[in-house]
Amino acid sequence: MRVALYLHKADGFGEWRILLGTSGARKLREFRKRDIKKFKTIYKKIKELSNGQFSGDNQNRLDGTRSGVPIFEAYMERDLRLVYQIDCVPDHDGAIERQVIRIYGIYARTQRDGIWDAMSHHLADKGKEYTQRCTPRNPPIHPGEQVYLPAVFPPQVQDVVIKPPSLVLDDQEMDQLHSLLVLDKYVTFSQALLNGLIAKNDVQHVFELTTQQREIVECTTSCYVLGRSGTGKTTTMLFKMLGIQQAWQLHFEGSDIPRPRQIFVTTSHVLANKVENYFIKLMNSLSQAGCTLDELARLQSRHADPVLVDSENVSDTLPQRYSELEDHHFPLFLPFERLTRMIAADMSDADYPGAKHMTKLFMHSNDQEVLDSFVSYEVFVNNYWPHFPPYLTKGRDPWLVFGEIVGTIEGSEKTLGFYDRTLDKNTYCNLPPRSNPTFSSQRHFIYAIYEAYSKLKHQRGQHDAADRTHAILKTLLGSTPFQGRQVDFLYVDEAQDSLLIDALLLRLLCSNPEGLFWAGDTAQTISPGSSFRFDDLRAFLHRIEMDQASSSHIVKEQAVAHPASFQLAINHRSHGGILNCARSVIELISHFWPHSIDSLQPEHGTVDGVKPVFCTGWDKDTSYEHFLVTASSHNGFGVRQCILVRDEEAKEKLEKQLGAIGMIMTLYESKGLEFDDVLLYNFFEDSNVDLSRWRLVLAAIDTAVEGHNLRYQQASRFERDTSRYAAVCSELKFLYVGITRARKRLWIVDNSDKAEPMKLFWTSRSQIQTCTPDSGVPQIAVSSIPEEWAESGHSLFQLKRYMQAMHCFRRANMPREVRIAEAYHFRELARATIGVALPSEQQRAFAKAADAFVTCGSEASGREKLQYYRTAAECYVRAADGHKVADAYLNAEEYELAANYYRKAGLWDKTVNVLASHSEEVSRACADQLLTECRLYYCSKIDEKPPSPLFISFEEEVEFLETCGLDVALAALYESHGKYHEAAELLLSEDKPLYAIGDFLKDKTDPHAVRRAADVLLECLWKHCSFGVARWELHNGIPKSLISLSHQLPLDPLSPRTREGIKMFQTAAADELDRRTLEVLAETFEEQNESAAALWCLNHVFSPLPQLLSATLQEFTFFLRKFYIYSHLLYTVACHSDPVGVHGIRRLFGITRLSDDQYVVQPGSFILMTPSTKSTTEGVDERTNPSSYSHGQITDALKERVRSYLRLQVNVEIRLCHNSKILSQCLLYAIYGSCNYAKCKQQHDPLSSLDSTQYNARIGLHLQQMRILQLVYSAFPEMREWKTIKGGIADWIAHLYEAFFPPFRAQGSLANLDWSSIEGAHDGIRVTRNWVRGAIYSLDARKSTGFLTDILRLIKLSSIFGEGDALQRANCVRHYPPKTLLRNGDRYIVKDMIDSVQSSAERSISAGMLGLHHVICNDLQVNLSVLCDCIEEVLSTYVITLRLKNKPGADSLHDAVLPRSWLIRTNKPDARKDVGMIDYLLDGIKYLLVKLRSDNTEGSLWLMHTDVTPAHRSVFIARICRMLCLASYNCPPYCVDLKAKVSDIMSGLRSNDTHTTGLASSIYGEYAEAAYGDYLRVIVAYDENHVIPNLVHLVCEGTKLETSNFAAEWRIERLSYSQLDEIPARLASPLIAVRSSLLVEAPLADDNLAVPNIAATDEEESAARLIQRVYRQHCRKQKRQLKRSTLEAERSAIFVACLKHAQASAFPRGFYRLLYLGPLPHLLLALKKGISIATCVKARIKIPGLLLREGYERLQELGRQRSEISSTLKQGQELLKTLSPGSQFHKNRDIAALKDAVLQVKEFLRRIPGGTRGAPEELNIAYKAIVTESTFPNRNRPSGLSVQNLFTLGY
Repeated sequence: MRVALYLHKADGFGEWRILLGTSGARKLREFRKRDIKKFKTIYKKIKELSNGQFSGDNQNRLDGTRSGVPIFEAYMERDLRLVYQIDCVPDHDGAIERQVIRIYGIYARTQRDGIWDAMSHHLADKGKEYTQRCTPRNPPIHPGEQVYLPAVFPPQVQDVVIKPPSLVLDDQEMDQLHSLLVLDKYVTFSQALLNGLIAKNDVQHVFELTTQQREIVECTTSCYVLGRSGTGKTTTMLFKMLGIQQAWQLHFEGSDIPRPRQIFVTTSHVLANKVENYFIKLMNSLSQAGCTLDELARLQSRHADPVLVDSENVSDTLPQRYSELEDHHFPLFLPFERLTRMIAADMSDADYPGAKHMTKLFMHSNDQEVLDSFVSYEVFVNNYWPHFPPYLTKGRDPWLVFGEIVGTIEGSEKTLGFYDRTLDKNTYCNLPPRSNPTFSSQRHFIYAIYEAYSKLKHQRGQHDAADRTHAILKTLLGSTPFQGRQVDFLYVDEAQDSLLIDALLLRLLCSNPEGLFWAGDTAQTISPGSSFRFDDLRAFLHRIEMDQASSSHIVKEQAVAHPASFQLAINHRSHGGILNCARSVIELISHFWPHSIDSLQPEHGTVDGVKPVFCTGWDKDTSYEHFLVTASSHNGFGVRQCILVRDEEAKEKLEKQLGAIGMIMTLYESKGLEFDDVLLYNFFEDSNVDLSRWRLVLAAIDTAVEGHNLRYQQASRFERDTSRYAAVCSELKFLYVGITRARKRLWIVDNSDKAEPMKLFWTSRSQIQTCTPDSGVPQIAVSSIPEEWAESGHSLFQLKRYMQAMHCFRRANMPREVRIAEAYHFRELARATIGVALPSEQQRAFAKAADAFVTCGSEASGREKLQYYRTAAECYVRAADGHKVADAYLNAEEYELAANYYRKAGLWDKTVNVLASHSEEVSRACADQLLTECRLYYCSKIDEKPPSPLFISFEEEVEFLETCGLDVALAALYESHGKYHEAAELLLSEDKPLYAIGDFLKDKTDPHAVRRAADVLLECLWKHCSFGVARWELHNGIPKSLISLSHQLPLDPLSPRTREGIKMFQTAAADELDRRTLEVLAETFEEQNESAAALWCLNHVFSPLPQLLSATLQEFTFFLRKFYIYSHLLYTVACHSDPVGVHGIRRLFGITRLSDDQYVVQPGSFILMTPSTKSTTEGVDERTNPSSYSHGQITDALKERVRSYLRLQVNVEIRLCHNSKILSQCLLYAIYGSCNYAKCKQQHDPLSSLDSTQYNARIGLHLQQMRILQLVYSAFPEMREWKTIKGGIADWIAHLYEAFFPPFRAQGSLANLDWSSIEGAHDGIRVTRNWVRGAIYSLDARKSTGFLTDILRLIKLSSIFGEGDALQRANCVRHYPPKTLLRNGDRYIVKDMIDSVQSSAERSISAGMLGLHHVICNDLQVNLSVLCDCIEEVLSTYVITLRLKNKPGADSLHDAVLPRSWLIRTNKPDARKDVGMIDYLLDGIKYLLVKLRSDNTEGSLWLMHTDVTPAHRSVFIARICRMLCLASYNCPPYCVDLKAKVSDIMSGLRSNDTHTTGLASSIYGEYAEAAYGDYLRVIVAYDENHVIPNLVHLVCEGTKLETSNFAAEWRIERLSYSQLDEIPARLASPLIAVRSSLLVEAPLADDNLAVPNIAATDEEESAARLIQRVYRQHCRKQKRQLKRSTLEAERSAIFVACLKHAQASAFPRGFYRLLYLGPLPHLLLALKKGISIATCVKARIKIPGLLLREGYERLQELGRQRSEISSTLKQGQELLKTLSPGSQFHKNRDIAALKDAVLQVKEFLRRIPGGTRGAPEELNIAYKAIVTESTFPNRNRPSGLSVQNLFTLGY
């Protein structure tokens, strides 16, 4: 085998063996393709060196140190040189070491030489002996000539290496050194290599192995090879296979010795294909060694671009069964799944019980059920994990759990000892922790999950990987022998990804106990389900070999050498910088989970390198494109660079963020691949392991880390709960795989806190570099040439890495290849959805893939084209898209399949075309059947014409259409002959209104036809565009067509109502909704009492509601007015006693009346969204026929649906109002003209806009909104009891209060209220009275946090709306006063405040003063604005009363200057009231001012909409100052103490307080500085810019008192009066008028409110009881009518019609009259039911539709059935016409004829196929009463049937 592997030198080469590096071979290949002259020059130079010709220009030394291993250059021409060294390597047999020439590459002379110093220096690290062997030369062969032979040495003994001082290299030099010594593979310059260069073939060559690798390849026994990633495990396996195969070909091919059967097995399809391709290239290179130049030329001519067809699509020469394999099929490279399927195929036909089960487990099928039956990890996590109990899954990783179930409970060695091939609970829970450490402390929970999984898996008929393997083992270990010849050599790569039971199956496959090769690394176990170590595998296989009691045919008794074990520790991929980082991850796993991986020698690299860079510290919004661009690479990553992410989700997210900037792979996808540079992106951030568990790694840090206290950051003790940290072990294995993908450079980019523990761990070991924003942005991208991208793209394509191949092809500017790779990628994505996604999602995924393959096929030719189209068809089959299946098969030249799929897809034109064009490729029977179906199809279509004539004559076509009932086709035929009216009416009978309208409009000159078209059109518009149909639906389907037809309609001949109706639909369907036009139409419809149409218009106006965030006051007022009308219309429908009885409402909601008690609703209608409707029609296909409902059902459903919709719309409107700023004004902006709060949610109105108009408009807004809400509460009376609704009402009352009583005087007051300017004011007042009254009664001091503010508001509002009596009776006033609201321990201050506002008692003013003093001085929580309102209320009453006491009479207020709001109080002034408690009030006010100035308001004083800021406090200080100044100014002169106290309070505001800002001086500073005499001047100055006049100068007419003259100067309005009672009316006459009317109006009825007792007379009580009784009877009758059945309702309607005719025509009394009014309604009902059912049957017997489903062979039978039902239906209709209540038949009163008619009805019902539900019962009643012989009733006995009896029966 040694000789077979190591090839001979090339022809003409000398004794010096040439080892050519990868880079050198690449250069040679490029020169061979592009510059043959240079190629020959280089070849000549290499040949010279091989012959020992070391002339001066052949051995110029490059290394400048002269102390290391010499590095030479050989000059060739101009700027071209060949760099090499004299190396010393063992000979093939290992007996000696020989000098060789190792060529590093072919370079330009201008390239830097610094790398060669580093190379020389590094090679010297191998030791002094090595250096000495590389340096000397033998004497020249001929003296004087420079021709030398290589020196030979004995095998080198490892000497002590004394490393010279390290050289300082930059990153580029370190990369180059790593490439030359590690990444480059050195192959012997053999004849095979030379021939490969000449032929320009893409082949691979056997390269130099290390001593240990050579030992593994030459091992003659079974072996276990363990090694970390990149150590050469797969290489040794492959070279051993190559050596055995080549040795047989060289020595035994053609002899009796059979070809050795070698098989390579791995779990990965990709790895199996990759290794096979590499093996084939190696074999091809060996086969070229003996080729002549002519043969090489022919090989070169056959060279072509590779075909991009997936290996699955290439014709597979392998048989389906293992037993059918022959020697020429070997060596074989198979994924484990394919191998087991071949073995199972041999067992599926065997005669044993499990054969059928075996077939189901392994068979290939397009059947979705079969394909979806396998449980992969994706299926487990998506379809199983969510169904497990949460207490079992919480905190557990599904990945680890699935691995434990499949790998241990189902797939471990011990399962073989159980009958059901799974561990029982006891065995599993008692497994030793060392061998199964993952869930050692949670096994009871894991087994419970397994039991749930197993049960669910059995119910679904699914299976997993362990089930498959056990099924085969159960057969092989039983009585069924292994079929087929066993293999001689078995190679299992990545063995850690298999189950342990898989190893047994593979062992049974191999007959040679010394031909086993197991390789893997348990540190790379990232496949779900694998759960063992190599120690377990070794022990298991050892027991198989040595246990003679197993099975006689498994192990033969022979001396078997013990398998050898090898550990590969030298990494041939990465340098030391990366390996140190990766090794530390292995050390962590070994430290915490020593039994989870195999213990191996630490891996190390050949050269050192750059440490991995850990990038952290950037915020999450950082664009990582900065990392990916360099000056030389503006397009992102190069071909040998990759970004690794955790999973597909992270991959998609990053691709969206960065675009096509580089190859992005998941960790699982990257396994088995390697790249120069790797960026590991967000590994920790996307981890399912939380930070607390990642902190476990901190416990492994031995040294301190600067800036971190590790003791406080470490996780809890690992030993306490090892299972909790099991996921960390799995994560570390993933991390190891990600790190070891890098050859040269590794970047870890992660800003997550979860990354910090590992970063600290690596930092403590100095194994990483840290990159932060402060240290600059690393630019890591490098450029690649298109050829490199193309080569990588083809390689990745063959590895099924289609996404990455797309990227490579795109960068190589190969768009066609991009599309091909993308198509295969889409197919892989679609396959991944099988068993995981919904069927619809699977279909979409396969359709996408198929479309891509179609594109590829259109661009390809030959075999590629047919294959792409065939693959597209297969994908379309899974996508259930018959049309595209057929197209694809047609392009793939599969014509019969194409024709059949065209027919299945209903593509009749294409079906006929295929049959006509490719008749020879389609069978005759198939063609006949398809053509017959096509003929029937075309006859059933209006707008489609057959590809060729189907009928000989017009008459034949008419006859066929009539026979088959194809009325639509018949109408089209009429239309083609100009008979439009007949065609239109026929189309209407077939429910084809669109076509009918079109036919009517074809003659626009006929006014009758136009009006008929308009009527049909309008009816259809109402039907398909009923209430609730969204605007976007008007642009699709039937509504779109109807709207389009409406624009074709001449409007002049139409009535105004019809025109407006059509315009309504046209406006709603316009691209830009014209809300104003719809509003105008709604007003017009309202005027015409067309409420339904008005509601339809407004529903589109308010669907959706307009955004009014920036609406003006006028716009918002207009909006609420319209929305109230809209809500009221909805409320009218919802509360209508019989809405279904109104035609307009039925039309509005798409309800069609079939009979008196039968209704249908248009599919998709608004009403069908309710669950309360219950169909009374069974057996009708609801997809094509709407279900029918009774009158009661449809009424209940409609009312409930409209009620709910009203509530929904109002809720949306409420949210809109809450989000709008218009309902509240910003106080600071109004005063200062600016607001510093950026997020202020209040309206910013300037001071100049605050007039009485806006004051009334704002009140109107609140009243209108309350009216809208009241509609909902009236529709849902129970809502008033809901706590949230009560809270909402209280909130709106608070808003209304602030509208009536704004915080700032310039905003208006009650004196400015004008009810006449407020729309709907009267109704709003009634609603408000109801709400205020209800709020008073529901207020609870014990439960309300803002009780004091609420009750003060209600006290004020009750004074406006006349609800004072409710205050006196409310529980919150009468009972349970809070202790905080009791003054002096027993006096309830709420009563004080009520008295102060409402009472005329002597102490009422004093009570108010004392109550306010208690509130203020006890710091009770209260709204500051409300508190100031109350202070002003009491203070104004005090001032007026004081003046009355001073001078009783009309002139008591003469010369007073007072605010208007002080003069319109509810109570009349009364001089008898006590005012002696003013000091208490002033003390409280003084305390309040101090509190406001001291910033001590938190917790007690608050405001609506905003916080109490210093600016707000200053505003209210100014307001209080104004009150005090007005009081001081208007008090009589003798009130010296009061004036002094006010002056003292004012002067107190002058103090230098630290909390006082400059703002205070501008708000209340003038008050503080003013003297008594200047108070009025200051007030007037502050009011100067206010629009609303506030002060009024009262002048009593006829008084002799002196009148001041300042009023005119200061522009204070003068009000003359003669009596005090005149003042309020003159100031606010609208308010006074409404207040007077409220005194005589009763409040709105509310069951929740207390109603005072009213005395009534006996006569009144009697009348009330009578009204109540009649009303209840009416309600019960309506209820019975709504709940009666359909049959009862229809029978009652027929009876009413009979009774009406009997009374109108003076029907004579007699027996016939009794029959007419008694059994005849039953007979007519039975007949109507029969006709209805017969009509449905006829509609179902549509020949074309049935033929399409059932086939043409039923044509004759279906024709007969349709003829019979048509005849039967005609008979029934004639009978109904004869027996109708008003017909001539009953005027003859012929009882015998009536009996005969009953018999005819009976026969009619009998002939209806399928039965007549309900009709036989009605017929039996009529039959017994009419046909059965009976005597005339005795006049002396009461008749058993009378009109009165009929009424009692419900007729």
